[in-house]
Amino acid sequence: MTEQKITLNNGQLQVPNQPTIPFIEGDGIGPEIWQAAQTVFDAAVQKAYAGEKQVHWLPLLAGEKAYKETGQWLPDETLSTLREYLVGIKGPLTTPIGVGHRSINVTLRQKLDLYACFRPVTYYPGSPSPVVHPEKVNIDVFRENTEDIYAGIESDVGTEDAEEWKKLLAKQGKLSKVRFPDSSAFAIKPISKAGSTRLVKAAIDYAFANQRHTLTLVHKGNIMKKTEGSFKKWGYEAAEQYGDKVFTWHQYDRIKADQGTKAADKAFQAARDAQKLVVNDVITDNFFQQSLLHPEHFEVVATMNLNGDYLSDALAAQVGGIGIAPGGNINYQTGHAIFEATHGTAPQFAGQNKLNPTSIILSGAMMFDYLGWNKVADLIRHGIKQGIKSHHVTMDFAKTPDATVLSTSEFGDYVAQLIKSGH
Repeated sequence: MTEQKITLNNGQLQVPNQPTIPFIEGDGIGPEIWQAAQTVFDAAVQKAYAGEKQVHWLPLLAGEKAYKETGQWLPDETLSTLREYLVGIKGPLTTPIGVGHRSINVTLRQKLDLYACFRPVTYYPGSPSPVVHPEKVNIDVFRENTEDIYAGIESDVGTEDAEEWKKLLAKQGKLSKVRFPDSSAFAIKPISKAGSTRLVKAAIDYAFANQRHTLTLVHKGNIMKKTEGSFKKWGYEAAEQYGDKVFTWHQYDRIKADQGTKAADKAFQAARDAQKLVVNDVITDNFFQQSLLHPEHFEVVATMNLNGDYLSDALAAQVGGIGIAPGGNINYQTGHAIFEATHGTAPQFAGQNKLNPTSIILSGAMMFDYLGWNKVADLIRHGIKQGIKSHHVTMDFAKTPDATVLSTSEFGDYVAQLIKSGH
């Protein structure tokens, strides 16, 4: 059979009936959760399309296994294959200590310019949660993936680079702002208009496509005025390019200044009634508080890299933890995307066939949505929902006396059987 690749044509993914999709099983528990996930994926594709469509899985090396076999943590062949095939999926990878890449995950995102980290956070009934009303959490997080502190521009204490930064700051009259300059390390936080704008546009386009009516820009612009404050400004500018389809808080403030509060409130309510997308903003620390007190007030969130890292995990904790949290790293312009388990490698559990594969399974559902195979995605999510609801779960979710504790592979088999049987 001739190999069929996913391609991009005029900005649209072209997905053949039998695409080849690369996968990286990952380190630690990666091989176990991947096998469970693949069982679910293949069952869902077969159920949805009865043999008309099929995925051909292409294994790639990265992480500790790759280093042992090739001497590279991220082999050149793996990177070129991911570029060529556009869409892939991966398990958790070991971060090298002292050598190689700072983070293989970050390197993949930067090398492929996967600028949007998309993390949908929603509750599946039966999942253990530390909050009283986890069902109120249904928030889609868009985290900028290539800039911010994660750019990795750092200088250690006492190095030549650090001395150069001190000289530059002294020249600019800003060295006095550094409390202990002689024992300080330095890092740069690049936030660009181009990077911020494309991230916010991705979030807005998603909101329109999925009948979401609120987009919140999360930032610490009250303190970091030139970086995070600019993200907020550029986000509003990007939103207002959509014209009458969007109503922003900036528009509210302009109406209030010109016509008064009653007129602004009336315009806001009219936008709500017309189901326009309302774009607002929240300071980061306030978002953490409000997402616990009133998570129902948030639908889609757009934020920068570091904020997004923190808040996506914090939100995941409300609905069952990072073990159930899916994620995708996407470039909506080139089509490149890598979907991934969002948790770590848990090496202490490797080979024990115990841990929860739900994160990578739901990341696969995201991948199938991205490919336009929505029937497959819906079957996967329904299977997960039914499995958790029936309390057939791995040990981390077995919090009730009636729970049936399954191994990693047994959970994959159970969800696959639910999909096959149509339950």
